[in-house]
Amino acid sequence: MHVQTILSAKGAEVATIAPAASLSDAVAMLREYGFGALVVSSDGASIEGIVSERDIVRALADDPGALAHDVASVMSSDVVTCRPADSIDVLMLSMTERRIRHLPVVDDSTSLTGMISIGDVVKYRLGELERENDQLQQYIQGNVS
Repeated sequence: MHVQTILSAKGAEVATIAPAASLSDAVAMLREYGFGALVVSSDGASIEGIVSERDIVRALADDPGALAHDVASVMSSDVVTCRPADSIDVLMLSMTERRIRHLPVVDDSTSLTGMISIGDVVKYRLGELERENDQLQQYIQGNVS
């Protein structure tokens, strides 16, 4: 299966925030959308960075007044992305090896088309395993159609 399979099921909504927005604005957006990360983008299509809950917590640990800082000051600018045609196995390997929880999805022109989280991948894999288990049980019981 591929990234597009997950996006088709969950939708392609991506929350973006401008680099000049405050961390306070980022916190409000993360709460509003229930996401764990925001893509940093001036135009909503290009990717300038990514800011996660973890980035914000680290900034606050270093400086209690960090909520007034801009997003660009704490975002990760070396963003790992994936493509709709990438396999789920490759995606899981990339997330595990790089210890990242969110991957923006880009098209061939590197425009933002979606976001995949580790939670999305786990949910998909669990569903896949449940379907395989059901099929095996039906086969064992002789209920194959």
